[in-house]
Amino acid sequence: MSYIKTLTLTFLLTLACFAHAQPSELAPELAVFKPYLGTWQADFKVADNKPKIQDVGIWERALNGQAIHTKHSINEGEYGGESMIFWDREQQSLVFYYFTTAGFYTKGTMKVLSPTQFVAYETVTGSKEGITKVKSISDYKDGEFIVSTSYLKKGEWTKPEKRIYTRSDKQVIFK
Repeated sequence: MSYIKTLTLTFLLTLACFAHAQPSELAPELAVFKPYLGTWQADFKVADNKPKIQDVGIWERALNGQAIHTKHSINEGEYGGESMIFWDREQQSLVFYYFTTAGFYTKGTMKVLSPTQFVAYETVTGSKEGITKVKSISDYKDGEFIVSTSYLKKGEWTKPEKRIYTRSDKQVIFK
């Protein structure tokens, strides 16, 4: 009798797990993002006399695999943002919106450069720092991803800033 109860309980638990499991498929146009899914962190390079800066972000499958949702926070909520990345059939392009805790937002497009690399072009609205455009290149390699970002600030492009993200178990925090 105990054997039958154990077998039945195991079957029901397995069935429940399958019922609540989410498929991991992404729309084919979003395949480049599959290795980016999960939680990441980067510790920015700063001068010795400056406070440390840590960015924690999570990339998630959204809208039944038709979009990617990202959110991140710097220094446990000093700054943060969320974005949605999706394939725009009309534009035949990857498109995204990024909204921030600083009150500005961006709209951009992405171009896939390789199966693990993409470039993003953003137009910024509402930046108090005079930033009007952003260009970043992301490359997933050997279990981490490297982002190189330049800003069009007051009419001039900044030198690219490089950040290396590694897997993390930290939480994205908003205040």
